[in-house]
Formats: sequence, structure tokens, C-alpha cells
Amino acid sequence: MPARTHTTRPEPSGVDVRLPWWAVALPAVAFAVLLLLIAGPGQAQAATGESATGRLLHHVVELVTR
Repeated sequence: MPARTHTTRPEPSGVDVRLPWWAVALPAVAFAVLLLLIAGPGQAQAATGESATGRLLHHVVELVTR
């Protein structure tokens, strides 16, 4: 006669992990700023003369205002 195996269900831990929007946005912005500092102001120029910093700020403003 086979022995019964007792299965136990794990107790729910009650941990709910939710990040606020700024917990994701701030590290991303800091990373972008560090990249801009490494690249320097004159190294990343577009064909129209608009700097990478201006384009990045434009994209950040668009994302925030959505």
C-alpha cells in the first residue's frame, strides 16, 4: 500500500512590491545625465545643429507630460 504524501501550500507572505513612478524615472534620468557628461557637449551634434542634450530634454518633457 503506497504511503500518502502530505502536500502543504505555502502561506502567502503578504509582501506587495509596487514602485512609484519616480523610483524608475530618477535612475533613468541620472543615467542619461551621466552619459551626457561622459560624451561632452561638443561630441554629439545632430546634422541640424541641435545638441543631444536638447533632444534628450525634449523627449523627457514629452514623456512627463503624457
